This record gives sequence, C-alpha cells and structure tokens, in this order.
Amino acid sequence: MLKYDLHCHSNFSDGTLSVDELVSRAADKGVDVLALTDHDTIAGIAPARAAIAAQALDLELVAGVEISTRWHSFEIHIVGLQVETQAPELTALLAEQQQKRSERAVKIGERLQKAGFENTYEQACELAAEAQVTRAHFARVLMAQGAAKTFQGIFKKYLSRGNTGYVPSTWCDMHTAIKAIAAAGGQSVLAHPARYKMSNKWLRKLVNEFATLGGDAMEVAQTQQAPCERQFLGQLAREHGLLCSQGSDFHFPLPYIELGKNLYLPKDCEGVWQRWQ
Repeated sequence: MLKYDLHCHSNFSDGTLSVDELVSRAADKGVDVLALTDHDTIAGIAPARAAIAAQALDLELVAGVEISTRWHSFEIHIVGLQVETQAPELTALLAEQQQKRSERAVKIGERLQKAGFENTYEQACELAAEAQVTRAHFARVLMAQGAAKTFQGIFKKYLSRGNTGYVPSTWCDMHTAIKAIAAAGGQSVLAHPARYKMSNKWLRKLVNEFATLGGDAMEVAQTQQAPCERQFLGQLAREHGLLCSQGSDFHFPLPYIELGKNLYLPKDCEGVWQRWQ
C-alpha cells in the first residue's frame, strides 16, 4: 500500500527544510507520494522535482499549494492538489496573496517595533531569504530575542488575535480559492478542519459551505490526532460528499509530527488520490 503525505511545507514558505532536504527526508520516512503545499506559493515545485530527479528518489511529487482564505471571522486554509503551476487564474491569485503577505509583514514589524522589539521585520526577512515572510519567521526572531521559549508561546503572547504583533489578514474568500484551484485542474481540500477553534455547529457550517462552493475533499487524517477525531471527520466528509485526504502539515522535524507518520484514513473513506488518473 502506498504511503501518501499530501500536506507539507518547505523554506519557500514557513518550513525550515530546503526542498532538497524535504524530499530526501520524505523518501527516508517511506513516503511514496508527497504533495508540496507551501503557503500561497508554488515556487518550490520545480526545484523539488529537480531534487527528486537529482537524488534518484523513488518518490512521486504532487504539485500543491495551501491558500489562506477568510470565512466569517476565521482564517481557513484550502489546499490545492494536482494543480497546473502555470495556470493564469491561480498564478494571478497567488501573486495577490503574496502582496498581501508582504504588506502584512511590514505592519507586524511596525507593531513589534513600537512594543520594543527592534528590527524584527529585517531579521524576519533575513530568515526568509528569498521566500515570503510569514508569522513563523517573526516567531523565530522573537524566540531568539528571548520573548518566549516555544513557538506556541510566541504566537499566544504576541502574534495571535488581540496581541501586540497581530495584524488582521485580508485574504481572498473561499470561493475565489476553490475557483482558482479548479481552473488550474486541481482538487481543493479543506485543510486541518479540527484546528480552527470553532464549535461543531460552526464546523458543520464550514464544511457544508465548502462543499456547496465546489470543494472536493477534506483533510481527515493527520499525524497527531485522537482516533475519535479522525472518525468524526471521516463521517463529516462522507455526509457532505467530500473525498478524504491526509497530511502531516510538516514544517520542521518534531518528535510528534513527521512526514508520513500515522497517516491512514478510516474505513469507508475514499482517498482523494483515488480519483487521480
């Protein structure tokens, strides 16, 4: 049975590994099919394909992306799988998203500067190198300055809603993302639905609207997850006629989050890959 990991990040967004390191690690962990789904960018796809060829890895790469959207007061992420990387509608949307990211990063730096944290924007840019600056880069800078000991602590204290360095996002809506993914020949997947800190009533509303707008699938399985949650999400996907996906959402090596680790779908769930030609 093939091992699929359909959600991970490289240093083209907020991951820490280069695409060369990422694909090598995926192969070492027994992953057969890997989707690279960096935030609002597909810039890493071509280099990842080249790295797989150069290393002669027995690994299939799926061209993917994770698009940030706004839905009511929530930031909802939609993964696109099997996208055509030159599709005009998708590339235009991602250019808009990247511009919004750049503007937001400048404002985050300004807010942190006023709070007494010097040069965080410049340091975040240095960490990001040629990639987009994300809140994760600011978190690493703040950790290095001793603001908190963990990523979670930094986000909770400084970068989340209502705190010093938080700047509201202006992402596109869900329909725009779903439409662009479809125009690129891809499948849209509702990412990590249990992570949005919403009630089951709101979660059901989200899944229903996502399906109504033409969404294709939902992430059901992740590496760190209670079995009851996996079963519930699988049932929710079936109720709304959605295919099921799985992914580690890997950003960097952790004992409890790893490429390909603990990824399987509940019985009676149809994998999103089963519709691939």
